[in-house]
Amino acid sequence: MFDDDFTKNLSAISADPQLPYQYATEVARQHQKKSRHYHSLTHLQSIWAQLQPVKDQIQDWPVVLFAIAYHDFEYNVLKNDNEERSAAMALKRLKSLKLTSEQVNRCSLHILATKGHSISSDNDTNLFTDADLSILGADPTIYLSYTQSIRKEYRYYPDLLYKPGRKKVLNIFLDMPRIYKTDHFFDLYEKRARANLANEMSLLALARHFILCLSPQYKFKPV
Repeated sequence: MFDDDFTKNLSAISADPQLPYQYATEVARQHQKKSRHYHSLTHLQSIWAQLQPVKDQIQDWPVVLFAIAYHDFEYNVLKNDNEERSAAMALKRLKSLKLTSEQVNRCSLHILATKGHSISSDNDTNLFTDADLSILGADPTIYLSYTQSIRKEYRYYPDLLYKPGRKKVLNIFLDMPRIYKTDHFFDLYEKRARANLANEMSLLALARHFILCLSPQYKFKPV
């Protein structure tokens, strides 16, 4: 399980026996906030589980594990620098552990890569960001639940703002030559992810059309 693995790896590189439990508790508390409906501890556990079949392909597992823990540490839908602030927190915490500066910086780069999910020269980054996107290729019923959870997190935004923003995000993924950079995740999820994204786009367009039809300014034109 993610939490056990996280604490165990922290303990292995900490001079202070209390520090691993302090950090693990901090990460857990941050992801248990009421505002989090998708970006919760369940999401961290899911990424961890998705990476288990390819763990032997990962060069530095502890660094990827710490990226899982901290990549959504800062999550405020009213801000657009969550990845940068999460990476900064990871740097702050990991510098107190027995890690090389290269490992600490690598963890930061893993986290920053979740902002655009572009292909990286670091295969560990690609596996991590692919696992982060695995929900896109989930069973349609699970994907629907995911979209509902995301909408709850963005509840401060009215549909007039949320839906165009959401469509922009969906189009970014649909326009990618490959959503998943690694063959493992591409073979597992690419086809279904594109179907899920296209279906959500259709539902968003249908909802917009329905709202327009109900508007008193909208005049229905038969064909």
